[in-house]
Parts: sequence; C-alpha cells; structure tokens
Amino acid sequence: MAAKEKLEAVLNVALRVPSIMLLDVLYRWDVSSFFQQIQRSSLNNNPLFQYKYLALNMHYVGYILSVVLLTLPRQHLVQLYLYFLTALLLYAGHQISRDYVRSELESAYEGPMYLEPLSMNRFTTALIGQLVVCTLCSCVMKTKQIWLFSAHMLPLLARLCLVPLETIVIINKFAMIFTGLEVLYFLGSNLLVPYNLAKSAYRELVQVVEVYGLLALGMSLWNQLVVPVLFMVFWLVLFALQIYSYFSTRDQPASRERLLFLFLTSIAECCSTPYSLLGLVFTVSFVALGVLTLCKFYLQGYRAFMNDPAMNRGMTEGVTLLILAVQTGLIELQVVHRAFLLSIILFIVVASILQSMLEIADPIVLALGASRDKSLWKHFRAVSLCLFLLVFPAYMAYMICQFFHMDFWLLIIISSSILTSLQVLGTLFIYVLFMVEEFRKEPVENMDDVIYYVNGTYRLLEFLVALCVVAYGVSETIFGEWTVMGSMIIFIHSYYNVWLRAQLGWKSFLLRRDAVNKIKSLPIATKEQLEKHNDICAICYQDMKSAVITPCSHFFHAGCLKKWLYVQETCPLCHCHLKNSSQLPGLGADPVPQPPAGAEQHALRGGTEAPGQELPQGPRAQEGSRDKDVPQPPAGAEQHALQGGTEAPGQELPQGPGAQEGSRDKDEGIARRSDSREGTCDPKENPPGAEDEALPVEVGLEEKQQE
Repeated sequence: MAAKEKLEAVLNVALRVPSIMLLDVLYRWDVSSFFQQIQRSSLNNNPLFQYKYLALNMHYVGYILSVVLLTLPRQHLVQLYLYFLTALLLYAGHQISRDYVRSELESAYEGPMYLEPLSMNRFTTALIGQLVVCTLCSCVMKTKQIWLFSAHMLPLLARLCLVPLETIVIINKFAMIFTGLEVLYFLGSNLLVPYNLAKSAYRELVQVVEVYGLLALGMSLWNQLVVPVLFMVFWLVLFALQIYSYFSTRDQPASRERLLFLFLTSIAECCSTPYSLLGLVFTVSFVALGVLTLCKFYLQGYRAFMNDPAMNRGMTEGVTLLILAVQTGLIELQVVHRAFLLSIILFIVVASILQSMLEIADPIVLALGASRDKSLWKHFRAVSLCLFLLVFPAYMAYMICQFFHMDFWLLIIISSSILTSLQVLGTLFIYVLFMVEEFRKEPVENMDDVIYYVNGTYRLLEFLVALCVVAYGVSETIFGEWTVMGSMIIFIHSYYNVWLRAQLGWKSFLLRRDAVNKIKSLPIATKEQLEKHNDICAICYQDMKSAVITPCSHFFHAGCLKKWLYVQETCPLCHCHLKNSSQLPGLGADPVPQPPAGAEQHALRGGTEAPGQELPQGPRAQEGSRDKDVPQPPAGAEQHALQGGTEAPGQELPQGPGAQEGSRDKDEGIARRSDSREGTCDPKENPPGAEDEALPVEVGLEEKQQE
C-alpha cells in the first residue's frame, strides 16, 4: 500500500511538469517576431500562417490548456495521458505501414514473399511492429476489441494476398482515413466530458469557498498540486537539459573557472521567466532544508528527528532570493549580467544558510559544554562544525571582495558573513569556559560576569560593524550618487541594525547595573550568622560559604541573587520587593537581626504549638525547616538564574527529601502570610520576627479562653 501511494505521488508530480514547461515555452514565445520570420520564409503563402490573430488566439488557448492540465485531478490526468499515448501508438502504426509500402514500391517486386528473402524480412518486421502496436493500444484503452486498432495491418494483408502495389497504396490511405474517423468518433462521443468536468469542479469550488473560505481552498490546491516539489522538478529538468546541451557540444574538458562560469550561466539561463524563477526559488528552499537537516543530523544524530521532526523548512532563503530577484529585475537582464547578479544573490542566500546553521548549532554546542557528557565524538562534531562556520564565511567574504569592487552594497553583503564568524568565535569562547569550569573542582564564582562580557563584546562588535556600514552608506550618498532606494536601505539598516541594537544593549546594561547596586546595598552575612542559619542557597541548592541577607531576612549567594534580579526585583522565597539601601531606613552596614529561633516556622504552621514551646533546632536537624525556608522558585526563574551561574554547568541540583516534601507546605505558608503582608517589605512597618512573635501569644490566649 505504501508503494502504491508513493507511485501515485510521483505520478502526481511527473504528469504535471509538462504543463509548466508548456507555460514556460508560451511565455518565451514572441508571436510578433515569429510572424516576421514566417513572412521572410517560404511558409508565407501557407493559409495557416496568414492570419495573425488566429495564432494569437491559439496562443491564449495554449495557456488555458496548460492551466487545465495543471489543475486536473490525478485520475483524469492519468486517463488523459493514456489517451494521448494511444494516439501516439496509432501514429507509430501509421508510420510503420507507410514505410513498408514505400519500401515495397522501391523494390518493385510483386511476386510471392517467400521467394524473396528481403521482401519476407520487410513483411515480418512490419507485421511484428503492427502486432505490438495493436496489443499496446488494447492494453492502454483496457479493451479486448483489438480490431479497432488494426486498420494499419490492411496493407500487410493485401501484400500477403499478392495485391498489386498500386492498390496497396490506396489500401494504406484507406487505413489511415479509417483510423482518423475512429479518433474523430471517440472525440465526438466525449465532447461533453470537459464541460461536465468544469461544471462539477465549479460546483465543488463554490461549496468549498462557502463552507471553508477562499484561503482554505488555496491551501487545499497547494497541497494537492504539491506546488513546491512540482516547480523544483520542473527547474531541475530545465537545468539538466541546459547542462546536457552544453557538454554535448564540447569535446575538451573545461577548467575550474570555466566550470564555475558554466554553472552560473546555466542557472541564469534557467531563470529567464517567472515560472523558472519560481522553480529556482523552491529549489533553493529545498537545498537549504537539506543542508540544515544534515547539520542537525551531524550534531545530534537520529535524535534530531525525534526531538524536532518538522525541522527548518528553509523558506527564509527561498523568500530572500525571490525578493532580491524581483527587486533587481533579474529576469529582464541579459544572460551575462544575470549571471553576475545571481552570484551576488546566491552569496546572500549562502550567508543566510550559514546563519541558520549557527542558530541550530549554538544552543547544542553550549549545552554540550555545560553538560557532563564525556563523549569525544560529540564534542568533535560540535567543535568541527563551529570551526567550519568560523572559517567559511570569512573565506566567502574574501573571495567576493576579489571579484567585485568595494562599495556600499558589497559592504552590506559581506557584513553578515563577518558577523557570523564573530558570533561563532564568541560561542567557541563560552564553550571553552564551560569546559574549563567542568574540570575544576569548585565552580567559578564570576562565570556569569565573564559570559556577559564575552556576549557584550560580540554585541559591541556587531553594533560597530552595523554602524560602519551606515557611515559608509551615508558618505557615499552625500559625496556620490544619491538614489531613493539607497536612502531607504540606509534608513532601514540604521533603524533595525543600529538603533534597536543600541536600545537593547543599553537596556541590558541598565538592568545589570541596577542588579549590582541592589546586591551591594544588601548586608553581608557574618560567619556566625551562616553557622546559625546552616542551610543551602534556595536558588542554586549549594552550600553557602558567603551570603547576603535580604530585608525579609533570607540568605542567598550574592551571584545567585544578582542573576535572579535580572528577572524580577523580588525575593525568590516570599516575593517581597527588594529596595536599595537608600530606601531602607535603618539598614546600613550592620546585618539584619535574625528572628527568634523557630518563630518563622511556627508562623508558617499557623501557630498550632503552645506558646513558648521550643522547636527542635540543630545543624540541619529539621528537614521541615529547610523545606519551609527553601521553597521552589517560580517556573522559568531558576533556569534563568542558573544560566551561566556559579555552580558547575549542567550540575545536577540536589533534590533532598526535605526540598521536595516541604515545598507545598511552604507555598501554603507564604500564601497565608502574603495576605497580611502586601506591597513592600519595609523594616519599619514589618520588623523581622514581630509578626511571628505575636502569633504564639494570640494562640495561647485562645487556648486559655477555651479552657
């Protein structure tokens, strides 16, 4: 069943390619110049070529027939091709019969055939040919009435009966007329079939438009006709014919430069019409899809198809080629000019493919560097692909500068390749940092700062390249030739590649500066406080040898809290807003006093213990205490905070029983406490531990009243 479906899919594409080729030929055909050539030739007196408007009407009829062939359903299209094949077989039978009669007239032998070996050989060959034609026609038309296709055997039967040669010529003409009448009868009996098909198709189209809309109809036709594959096959056939025509006329092997020029010229020849240009666009899209799929397969193997079966469809590169071709008027240029322009357009397309490859490789390479995967083959594939993406774009930029004079447009073109190489360099540097940190026994404390500086350096270089491109374009516009298109390109490039990048970089810098200032404003925990707290950081789940204390009396690593503040300006545990030291009266360099032992835990439990009852304390003696002080951070925040963090990249976070079982209790406790503590956690309004100390007293009074 699967083989049948594949065969039907192949036929659905292969049988529609001739219709697009006919459209392409009709577009190339200039009717006026054709009639001028006819007037100069001997065909001028032919009645068929004396009426120009008749030929024009036939030209438009050819367009209509091509569109009908393109949009016919597959079953009717197969049937039409079978009818056409039958007509070709009948014509072949006519040719066999005519050649046999002509050879008999030339030999002028009218005696028995078995007495003349040459005559017997001619008769046997013609008879076998006619039998094959009749058999194929009956098989194609699915009928057992073979006599309907055997009219061309009458001259052979006449020769077998020793009929004179002049009479055999008349019998051959009669056989030809009889076959023609059969064809006309068949066409007349099926004359209303096209009308009925058009009527039913119109009815179905109206129903689909009324129910689903015009867009759904377009998408359905697009999928049924398999338009991308159809145009790609059409263009590949044109390109193969062009290459074959070149090598069939050349005897000597061409040099490498000649082969490159031949390649570009053949592509230029195969995009001189809108149909062939669309074929080139879809071909480039499929090539880009294949390259990106191969890139992901090289990095991840078969897991690439399991994790992302859709893959990148490569339409970006095809759309880029189409926009550039339409904007530059590619199909209206001469072949040589078109070839040079295509070289630049294809350079841009290749640069876009390399950028897409980097977008695929960048997260995979960084994740591999941050993980504990020791597979050398995986690391080799990742590093080798990055080295290729580092060297090849720079080599492309160097080669195109050798062929063309440097101007504003060329600078814009090669800037994308230069930026790709710079981005790959930054990715490799971060990968090396991750690998160095992996081999260290302790995590690097300021790893996130190093990564920020590396990314910032790349962004700065990217911004400088874009700024240089704009400056060069402005100087060329002022001192050179001014054009509206050039000014629009400069404006768009300035806005998207300069202004928006500057805004994004400045915003990132301000967020980082505010986070650093907030961290500096918080007091640093002393050694005694850390020993008394005796817990882990709630963000990275690592031991705390140094920590800062928030206004709500929670302990965190300074680096972890700084990365948290890139996301939001609240405490990771209780979500109280964190203020600067200038906004916190009474919070200077002195550390924030700790609440009484067990008060916060007592408050989070709802005050069910008797007043004054001591909770069990000790170095990490309570799993519940850790659970309530260290809940899970919000979804997505932990990943952002750990990205480039102080712990080893990819290190598994310890999930103890307390860290998992107590998180639900802690969340409930925070929710109850947040009802009475809304807004900003100010030490004056809510001194640490004040509310927690009041809860046990109130609970004790209630118990006395109940007694």
